[in-house]
Amino acid sequence: MSASIATLTTLCPFFVWNAEFSMLLLWPRFGKDIMRIVKVREIGEFALIQTLKELLCHGNPSSGEMAFPLVIGIGDDAAAWHTTEATELATTDTLVEGVHFRHDFTTWEDLGWKALAVNLSDIAAMGGLPLHALVTLGLQPETDVGDVHALYRGMLSACQEYQCRIVGGDIVRSPVTFITIALMGIATGHALTRYGAQSGDVVAVTGPLGCAAGGLQSLLQGTALDGESGRHLHEAHSHPVPRIQAGNTLVQHGVQTAMDISDGLTADLSRLCANSGVGSVIYADRVPVDAFLKDAFPQDFLQLALNGGEDYELLFAGSEEIISEAVTRLGPSAAIIGRIVANHPGEVKVLDERGAAFPLERHGWDHFGDVSQISYNTFRIRPPNSLLGRIANSRLSFGMA
Repeated sequence: MSASIATLTTLCPFFVWNAEFSMLLLWPRFGKDIMRIVKVREIGEFALIQTLKELLCHGNPSSGEMAFPLVIGIGDDAAAWHTTEATELATTDTLVEGVHFRHDFTTWEDLGWKALAVNLSDIAAMGGLPLHALVTLGLQPETDVGDVHALYRGMLSACQEYQCRIVGGDIVRSPVTFITIALMGIATGHALTRYGAQSGDVVAVTGPLGCAAGGLQSLLQGTALDGESGRHLHEAHSHPVPRIQAGNTLVQHGVQTAMDISDGLTADLSRLCANSGVGSVIYADRVPVDAFLKDAFPQDFLQLALNGGEDYELLFAGSEEIISEAVTRLGPSAAIIGRIVANHPGEVKVLDERGAAFPLERHGWDHFGDVSQISYNTFRIRPPNSLLGRIANSRLSFGMA
């Protein structure tokens, strides 16, 4: 037990680390004192977001006091508010050298495309259309101007592909390269959210998973992937495709609940379920995986598909009738992969074709999380005694009742 956690236990003797409750229950009364002694690495990225959400909910002006009241706030793929007939959307994302990319793996032009694409994916996950982007760059003084121009060419390629515009931003000196984009958009129909999944609903994805993770793994391991498979996986990692049209198709077919898969299927499905107060079951043999990934990783392709991340396909849930119609409209790449069940909120079970537990070797991305936490047949974003397990109140469990 770390010193800060030991201190917290002393300050709050009623805080039982194995109890199934959220630390947010302590926030209104003890939040400031608790956060002063707890480290970011101890609670993880998503618990940190939860505490900031609570802080902003209490500190921001009431939505009703604003000229355009907020419809969807922190916790979804984008914020949303009404202006006239449309719902406006806003999202932001950051790529940091050494955390999200390496210059020896990524060209400046690919970096520009990807930086905008990950934001476009958030708009797609809301069923919206992109409009305007603000770009903040952190650059080392020795950066070549030609590299900065290549970065912008990559962003402009994405702008042309998805009909949005860069309208401003900022440039600052930084010890490493980073790029932050704030993207605005609109939802002309209803906005998709991570809430509203119900027991009995089915779960689906818009396309094959795992290729981006396969491309990254080959780069990190120095494995040469030659031929068409190698080019395909590298492209999936460096040049993701936001599913703007697919998001609009979901809205047109009456889907209400969706998000993009950025941190891995199991991790993102757990968050969707936690927001909806339900659990889920994934049938591993139904998860779509393309032939290129199978060819390059014949033993590991399903692990990469379940937990790799950066797929930027859409994950969605709803009644079987609505989802089946949407999947048919989306085409053969889309697939129903599981069901929503009345389990512990956020719990995800993965079963093989025989209905047995499917063992997993990794987990989705958490900026402050551990590399891997596996205990018996239960897989969690963090250990069961961690703050994240209590604050996020979500877990990933495979093959357990």
